[in-house]
Amino acid sequence: MSESNGEAVAAVVASATEAAGEVAAGGWRRATGIAGVAIGVVAAGAAAGVAIERLTVGRGMRQKARLALDSAGPYGGLRGTPGTARAEDGTELYYEVDDPDPEADAEAHRAPRRRRLFGRRAPAPVTVVFSHGYCLNQDSWHFQRAALRGVVRTVHWDQRSHGRSGRGVAQTRDDRPVSIEELGRDLKAVIDAAAPEGPIVLVGHSMGGMTVMALADAFPDLISERVVGVALVGTSSGRLGEVNFGLPVAGVNAVRRVLPGVLRALGQRAELVEKGRRATADLFAGIIKRYSFASRDVDPAVARFAERMIESTPIDVVAEYYPAFNDHDKTAALARFAGLPVLVLAGVRDLVTPSEHSEAIADLLPDAELVLVPDAGHLVMLEHPELVTDRLADLLARAGAVPAAATVDGYGSTSSSAGPG
Repeated sequence: MSESNGEAVAAVVASATEAAGEVAAGGWRRATGIAGVAIGVVAAGAAAGVAIERLTVGRGMRQKARLALDSAGPYGGLRGTPGTARAEDGTELYYEVDDPDPEADAEAHRAPRRRRLFGRRAPAPVTVVFSHGYCLNQDSWHFQRAALRGVVRTVHWDQRSHGRSGRGVAQTRDDRPVSIEELGRDLKAVIDAAAPEGPIVLVGHSMGGMTVMALADAFPDLISERVVGVALVGTSSGRLGEVNFGLPVAGVNAVRRVLPGVLRALGQRAELVEKGRRATADLFAGIIKRYSFASRDVDPAVARFAERMIESTPIDVVAEYYPAFNDHDKTAALARFAGLPVLVLAGVRDLVTPSEHSEAIADLLPDAELVLVPDAGHLVMLEHPELVTDRLADLLARAGAVPAAATVDGYGSTSSSAGPG
């Protein structure tokens, strides 16, 4: 880490501590002025770069650029047939279904590989269920969704308190913290509503991968009886408390000490804090880019798309989810996937769920395909969409979800005897 970034770390740690003191003393307005630093566990590494940008690009120009990207970027606009599942506590979980093209599906049923895998001429259609990560929503799978449209049945859902799903009832009514176990049960409710029968492929990114592991832990019969493939992207089976987010040890330890209390307190003044977040939008844009992507040439519209998803997550949702990650440990549940086609994929430069965590998962599933993408960060499916789509398509072929002859490209067109014309 450079000297300037080291100074930024010290500044962030000091700001986080200061914010905690202000909150404790009741100084809400002052605290929100520095909330942009305090609420971001990974803020330090981006601070120096953002400071330089602010010196060279005027605020008005940056605002115009954001508006232009918002209007020009086509990302996140795909919609399917809507539905709602109800979680155990009554939370409404929003999902959308993309059904395959009838002609493509009929052609796919004649594919030799599907007959061999399923043992019958007209197998039940496979449903691919996508689970998104923390502070994202179902649109984070935009490129993969576009590529698979018309080829295979897919379900995309928003985790509780994210996207179009309702706020967690247990959290708002009972003040109960979110747990990864609860998210696994939520996924089961979505499957029961959107894909009550037939084979399933489970795809999860980051927290979504943890959700898939929690599903396997709680419902082993579902895995053994219906799941025919699994993709775990940029995720972890545990030990997230050891991640340093690219910060020096002293800095990350200091932030960890104050962050849970700061998040809890700021979450109780969500409306005021959101004003503070808007006031520090430029800082957050730099932070989000640093911890989402590793490539220098990421499409600015894609970076802005990720920024919009993340900044749309309310601070009280950020706060109520944060403790769940330190408690997450689903290493034993990975054994449920033994013998299945499994894809484990991660960006080598992921600072949020480091690729070593994916390697640890693959070590426990020796038959899994491990793909490490050198120039990729946490949002690898947005940063390198064609590569992720290619590996996912190969997994679906191995699982029998699409014929082996089918090819899909990263932006939604298809080219094979099985694809729509």
